[in-house]
Amino acid sequence: MQAKSFSLGAQEYLLEAVAVRCGDDLTVVIGGGEKQHIGAVAVGVPRPSLKDKNIVSSSASVLCLTGHKEDLLARKAALELARMLGHTVTVTVGLHIDDASAEAIAMLEANFQELLRQICLWAAA
Repeated sequence: MQAKSFSLGAQEYLLEAVAVRCGDDLTVVIGGGEKQHIGAVAVGVPRPSLKDKNIVSSSASVLCLTGHKEDLLARKAALELARMLGHTVTVTVGLHIDDASAEAIAMLEANFQELLRQICLWAAA
């Protein structure tokens, strides 16, 4: 197995991730904010596009823990990575800031997008 750690942001906006290659597949754990945890888990699986069988698309299954809202982030990451790599991907996400404002949520989401971009670059290499 090969693993790589990533981090982006500062203080309550700090996100950390570990990506682990499992043969051809990939597992990614992303946590951050004031308290890292497991909020949602997604599994992405590549498949031929429904519109054009020559294009790779992906499908995802998501488990979201009660009261958590990381399901869309986990799903997005799993779909993007599975499509790009052509292999199965699992993504676990847990981000938390107490009483987060709309600005705080937007900052975490922006950091998440950039962190995902960095993971994609590493995984595709």
